[in-house]
Amino acid sequence: MARRLNISLVLYRTPESEWLPLVQELLRSQNVQRIYLVDNSPQPLADPQSKIGNRKSAVEYIHTGKNLGYGAAHNVAIRESIYDEVPFHLVMNTDIRVTAEAVDNLLQVMESNGLIGQLLPRVVDTNGELQYVCKLIPTPFDLLRRVVMGRAGRNSRANARFELRHLDHSRPINAPYLSGCFMLLRTEALMKAGLFDERFFMYPEDIDLTRRIHRDYMTLYYPSETIVHAHRQASYHSLKMLWVHAWNMCRYFNKWGWLFDRERRYYNNLTLNAKR
Repeated sequence: MARRLNISLVLYRTPESEWLPLVQELLRSQNVQRIYLVDNSPQPLADPQSKIGNRKSAVEYIHTGKNLGYGAAHNVAIRESIYDEVPFHLVMNTDIRVTAEAVDNLLQVMESNGLIGQLLPRVVDTNGELQYVCKLIPTPFDLLRRVVMGRAGRNSRANARFELRHLDHSRPINAPYLSGCFMLLRTEALMKAGLFDERFFMYPEDIDLTRRIHRDYMTLYYPSETIVHAHRQASYHSLKMLWVHAWNMCRYFNKWGWLFDRERRYYNNLTLNAKR
C-alpha cells in the first residue's frame, strides 16, 4: 500500500507521556509515511526514536534550537511533504487523542473528493462535551467578547452565532474557519494558498490559513469521526499567554482588516445563508 500521509507534531517542553502514545497510535495506520516531531524546546530530547518501536524509522525528530512558534514549526515539516510530493499532511496538537482507524477514514474522505482542501472531525473534550470547532471568520468584537467578558461572553447569543451553534453539528459544515487542533490538509491546496503565515507566533495562524484555503476549496467539518481534545486554553489562565494572544491577533487584523474586511463579510454570509 502506498503511504500518502505525513503528520507533524510541534513540541515545546512537552512531556513524553503526551506525545509518545499519540505517535505510537498514529503509526498503526499504514497510510502514514512519516511523522515529524518538530521540537521548539531549548534542549533536544535524547534519542526519542528509540522509544517508539517497530516503525521508528518513520519518525523524524527535528530540534529547531529556538521557539519558532506553532505555524513556523509546522511549516518545517509541511515543506518536506511538498518536496516529497506526499498528497496529504496532518497538522495536529499533541493533546489530541485519535485512533489510527479514524485517521484512515478521514483520509479516505479527502481522497474521494478533490474539492476538499482541509478536513476537521468532530471534537469533544475529555468529558465528552462537544467543542464548537467550526466558526465564522472572527471580527475583533468576536474575540474581545470571549476574552473580556469571560463565561458570559462565551455564552452570549453573538458568540453562538460566531460558533455556528444554530447549525446541525451531526452533519458536515463547510466553514471558513476550522480549529487548528487537527488540520488534515491537501498539499495541493497548501501550494496554492500558501503555508502558515510565520508572522503569527501563535493563535491566529489557523484562522489565517483556513480562510485562504477556503477561497478555492471546501474547508470541511466532518462529524462522522470523533477526536478528543484536552484543550488547555492557556491564554485564559496566563497573563503572558493572554498578551501573546492579543499581540498576534492585532497582527492578524492588521493584515486582514479590523472593521472593514470584505472577504470576511462575503464568506461569513455565504456560510450563514447556505442551505442545510
